[in-house]
Amino acid sequence: MQDITVDQRWGGEAITNVHGDVSYQERKFKVASPFDPSGDQEQAIELLSAGIARGERYQTLKGVTGSGKTYTMAKIIEQVQRPTLVLSHNKTLAAQLYREFKSFFPDNSVEYFVSTYDYYQPEAYVPGKDLYIEKETDINQEIDRLRLNATFSLMERRDVIVVATVSCIFGLANPVSVRDMVYTFRRGTPFNHKEILSQLVRMQYERNDAVLKRGAFRVKGDTIEICPSYLENAVRISVDWDEIAQIQWFDPVSGEKQEIVDSYTLYPAKQFVMPPEQVKAAISRIRGEMEEQVEYFESMGKPLEAERIKTRVEYDLEMLQEIGYCSGIENYSRPLSNRKAGERPAVLLDYFPPGFITFIDESHVTLPQVGAMYEGDRSRKLNLVNYGFRLPSALDNRPLKYAEFTNVIDQRIYVSATPGKVELGESSQVVEQLKQTPSHQGRIIVTPDQLA
Repeated sequence: MQDITVDQRWGGEAITNVHGDVSYQERKFKVASPFDPSGDQEQAIELLSAGIARGERYQTLKGVTGSGKTYTMAKIIEQVQRPTLVLSHNKTLAAQLYREFKSFFPDNSVEYFVSTYDYYQPEAYVPGKDLYIEKETDINQEIDRLRLNATFSLMERRDVIVVATVSCIFGLANPVSVRDMVYTFRRGTPFNHKEILSQLVRMQYERNDAVLKRGAFRVKGDTIEICPSYLENAVRISVDWDEIAQIQWFDPVSGEKQEIVDSYTLYPAKQFVMPPEQVKAAISRIRGEMEEQVEYFESMGKPLEAERIKTRVEYDLEMLQEIGYCSGIENYSRPLSNRKAGERPAVLLDYFPPGFITFIDESHVTLPQVGAMYEGDRSRKLNLVNYGFRLPSALDNRPLKYAEFTNVIDQRIYVSATPGKVELGESSQVVEQLKQTPSHQGRIIVTPDQLA
């Protein structure tokens, strides 16, 4: 695994680490606002920040609409200097919070992590009608880019705020596997064309010498241009006598040249990408599970289900062997990551460094939503497993259970105008923010399509 450095796109003061690599100092959280806390905000910021410093695990901010709860959250983040998750119960509110935190923290990494789908029809089977419904999706490419950027930002720095919906409790690739798939380009190091092009393909980057788009690369003589799937700009690697001579950012649309850097760490193009040796070991586990399931269906007098699961899995295994990826790869996440049956999947929360804090916005709505995700997902997948459309391990490609969620997050602040019994019962202190603040600290109204 290569050393991961923070590249120049994040800004910061240049330093040289013990390996001789150029990286950049982390910025501290700093709120950019011409206004000071007003009304009850000052007391709320002081009390809740002190609670975090004391190690209080549960606190509640009870604030009426218009009291500037978002500004209070921002000032608490500035006080405690911890990586932060802000959890919301729908995309629209998450988009509003994202825009507000972006304005409060222009020099820090504020990220957006919600479902990528503008339209989502999950895979399902209705036994009563013998109706199989294939998965249909319409992926929002900009949101997909923002999701990838959120996960990779958490792997590179600590001054990160992620605004997310309950999408953050659904399975992702294990961060350890993602780290094993990164590749660092450094000026002055040897450049083996065949080896590096193969590495880009393994990282699921598509070669397209005509059009440079997200998740693609192209080769022009002694130059390779890569458009990372999680950024809006692209990077050009210039080679001179089999050595990297220059690394330069540029706009893939206009071609405008941008800054020149000494090194750049490239992350995979997709979430579920794994090292070849890990995929090879997983293929053996998947094949073994398939054979067991085929044998089970045949012993139960269900030849149709046996043939169905065998055909599907063999096709997927062929794709995994050839390109290291297949449609619906998330359904094989348990054997791919070598987890035990019932063991929870890796989720966005696992990408956060230790000591992060969580704000649960509109907690009286968000907490019940978190609790409802697991059962709904499991009931749908049970039919797919029982009728031979998926292997039993697909049941472990799931959202976190409520108890798992509460165990993963540590210190949290519930934020609500009407906190429920759970929040009030758990909280060591409930801080009220009842006075409305001037309009400059009110909520910014923004629609999801304005995020681009």
